[in-house]
Amino acid sequence: MLGRRRWMITVAGLFALAAAGTGCGKNEGANEWKVGAYLSLSGAETQFGVDTKEGTELAVDEINAAGGIKGRKVKVIYEDDKSNPQETNNKVLQLIDRDKVVALLGEVASSRSQVGGIAANKKKIPMISPSSTNPDVTKIGPFVFRVCFTDDVQGRMGARFVVNKLGKKKIGVLYAADDLYSSGLATEFMGEAKKLGAEIVVEKKFPKTETNFTTYLNDIKAASPEIIYAPVYYNAMVPVGRQAKAAGIPGSMFVGGDGWHSDTLVNDAGEEMEGAYFTNHFSPDVPWPNSQAFVKKYVERFKHEPSALAAQGYDSAKLLFDAMARAKADTPEAIRDAIAETKNFQGATGTITINEQRNAEKPIVIVQIKGKKFTYFDTVTADK
Repeated sequence: MLGRRRWMITVAGLFALAAAGTGCGKNEGANEWKVGAYLSLSGAETQFGVDTKEGTELAVDEINAAGGIKGRKVKVIYEDDKSNPQETNNKVLQLIDRDKVVALLGEVASSRSQVGGIAANKKKIPMISPSSTNPDVTKIGPFVFRVCFTDDVQGRMGARFVVNKLGKKKIGVLYAADDLYSSGLATEFMGEAKKLGAEIVVEKKFPKTETNFTTYLNDIKAASPEIIYAPVYYNAMVPVGRQAKAAGIPGSMFVGGDGWHSDTLVNDAGEEMEGAYFTNHFSPDVPWPNSQAFVKKYVERFKHEPSALAAQGYDSAKLLFDAMARAKADTPEAIRDAIAETKNFQGATGTITINEQRNAEKPIVIVQIKGKKFTYFDTVTADK
């Protein structure tokens, strides 16, 4: 009898503790917004995730310092997908099912955004990718958005810059045939350049594992192009730049895409690439007031200049918070609708409008390599 009584008292106490704990959690949830962010905070693309996280953190600091959203502070819960698409699904489901987030931010890599987007769309949780440029990402479904331009748009705008702004009509193209990013940009660029009346005088393809570009460069030089479009990643552009100089091709003859954006390029081949241009999402010295305000606050907080990834992380979070404030209800569905209605949002990377395909209509920045630094050169307005 005594044992039974003690057992009953113990059970009653446990119920009381559980009720108290539940009530506390409920109050905390009612007083804050939970947003999930899945990023590559370890693994091969760690720097991508770290930069994006810093931009997101700055946006959270700003919104909370201003009183939060509808009187409630924002809490971003970060999950590390370890630069691995297989890990991504687990992390996204944890954020949705365990943490009960109302929205998601992520990822940088399109392969991981596609995995996360499938889960988010199935669970009807709005997701904004800061930097995934593959056109297929937002085709997953109505809950998936992005604040960056897409590769197809970037290729076309690169061609317009070369033909209309630089006035070059005889173009050579050098790209990795077995890489979707490189070949996709090259295809879009060449198609648009031809429409604008330019001639592709030479087209050279190489395997993405190639390190010796001398033969390709000599063939390109023999065709006498006025400019060379090389939409490759920075790790390939370093040997291309060095070997081009040895072949008598100056860096100023090259134009590329956002895959060039890495300090490795200017540190290892800045002299050889002097005068080259590439399309990008952002440059720390862009003259727009919102961008300069962001750079100032970012440098004060993190003690170094922001990358394009940091700026896009900032914009994805700020645009989400803006939509949450405009949403007609505090539900994922209402937030999704508000994101879709975003027009002329003033971001660090320019004025952003979300179109019917849930992609960002925004300016494309032209960056030039000068004095071993990335410097703002011009802006190209993307298609509506």
